[in-house]
Amino acid sequence: MSTHVLSGAVRRFDLVGLGECMVEFNATEPLARAERFTRAYGGDVLNALVAAARQGARTAFVSRVGDDPFGAGLRAAWEAEGVDVGQAPLVPGENGVYFISLDAHGERSFTYRRAGSAASQLTAADIDAAFIASARCLLLSGITQAISPGARAATLAAARCARGHGVLVAYDPNYRPRLWGNEEAARAACAELLPFVDILIPSLPADAAILPGAPGELVEHAVVKHGEEGCEVWLRGQRTAVPAAAATVVDTTGAGDAWNGAYLAAVLRGEAPAAAAGIANRIAAAKLAHRGAIPPREASD
Repeated sequence: MSTHVLSGAVRRFDLVGLGECMVEFNATEPLARAERFTRAYGGDVLNALVAAARQGARTAFVSRVGDDPFGAGLRAAWEAEGVDVGQAPLVPGENGVYFISLDAHGERSFTYRRAGSAASQLTAADIDAAFIASARCLLLSGITQAISPGARAATLAAARCARGHGVLVAYDPNYRPRLWGNEEAARAACAELLPFVDILIPSLPADAAILPGAPGELVEHAVVKHGEEGCEVWLRGQRTAVPAAAATVVDTTGAGDAWNGAYLAAVLRGEAPAAAAGIANRIAAAKLAHRGAIPPREASD
């Protein structure tokens, strides 16, 4: 891990993320019976950027935002959270939408309308090398890889660009079988990105199917999220277990994303990885007590 990168002396942003954000409609009843929905927004990388920004990190989002009736409001909401949207322009097209309901234990039922979304039109040609080089760390996700071949190519191009400019690359495989539809494709996408990854942040057992080995053996710096069992930090082959924080579970949506953002923000400001993981565990636990992908600001303190 380069001390030059972590110093941040000449970098405009601490954390830049590449991905998709959708309009969220959540209900308190099963979707088949729901009559009222609350509108919000969510997307794994964007959720992490918001969490990082709330921890004081300078963040930016690389995406494409449809110019439908939701688009301008999405960008305004992200800017209000301190996320730079200069590389997330409004373009012709629609934004993805998802509907979510919860059971009594906070577990989720989703249905998505995202095919052909503006964000899925990302390509390698959209990656601005100078912008990537302005970051200390780049956050990438398997969900971004999965939404289209172009977005997968953009993810790889961004990783290569980051490596060429001394920018740390953090990667959450975030494997979603229904989104990929093909485990082999997901495994290949993960494998092609790993050579560029500095910080691997998977969840187990969810990501085990596509990882080509144990996380601590794949990269020097890995943190494995185990949900209610806490996490384990692997640093140059040494393992440190970090217990989970106590939580009241209302909605599990976005908890892992909040963890990612809080962890990376803490590491980038100089916290030791184990201490950063403890902070991230607390932020994720606080998120669990709130509905929707983005919790209230007080849940990020």
